[in-house]
Amino acid sequence: MNREIRDIFDRIAPVYDQLNNWLSLGQHRIWKEMTIKWSGAKPGDTCVDLCCGSGDLAFGLARYVGNQGQVYGVDFSANLLAAAQKRAQSQYSQPPISWIEADVLSLPFEDGQFDAATMGYGLRNVTDIGRSLQELHRVLKPGATAAILDFHRPRNQQMRAFQQWYLSSIVVPMAEQMGLKQEYAYISPSLDRFPTGEEQVELARQVGFTSVTHYPIANDMMGVLVVSK
Repeated sequence: MNREIRDIFDRIAPVYDQLNNWLSLGQHRIWKEMTIKWSGAKPGDTCVDLCCGSGDLAFGLARYVGNQGQVYGVDFSANLLAAAQKRAQSQYSQPPISWIEADVLSLPFEDGQFDAATMGYGLRNVTDIGRSLQELHRVLKPGATAAILDFHRPRNQQMRAFQQWYLSSIVVPMAEQMGLKQEYAYISPSLDRFPTGEEQVELARQVGFTSVTHYPIANDMMGVLVVSK
């Protein structure tokens, strides 16, 4: 994983949740709930949330798998993991979540370990999307499903223009007030590099996923890639 990107996430950790609310017009919790549902996590499952950030999806998975289940939250940012652990202590998560500092391009898990997986706003930031999907495929059990939520460039020109305006005129100035302009200015170029939904589907098929669908949400400004092994 790119050290520069890891440093960015370490720096934004204190305001990560607040900025997510702004970035998503307050909708990110709804999209995350959809993502968890699409992962198919059920009571007693062992699940992993990759690029877990401050823990929203991991907490949601813990709610779904219940006392008999197990959840791992993985991130490469020590500061975000610390924020997640702090939240876990105040929220009392059952089952307890294991927080692991690791690179999603080289996961510290055995083959076929997980019944379900999620990833939120992480795939766009990895240095090798194909490799990260390959690792995800490796650690899932046969038949298991993963759901991956991220930004998406809308095909509709008006929506694309709105997204660009919102990022440059609302999000970056807000981040700038917190001394984090550079950290959030990277979102727009990262979206330009990010594969379209169709391209993500193709990449997932190439690494061996048998059932792959990309669902555009929020007027195509977000997407959830759902993959099954």
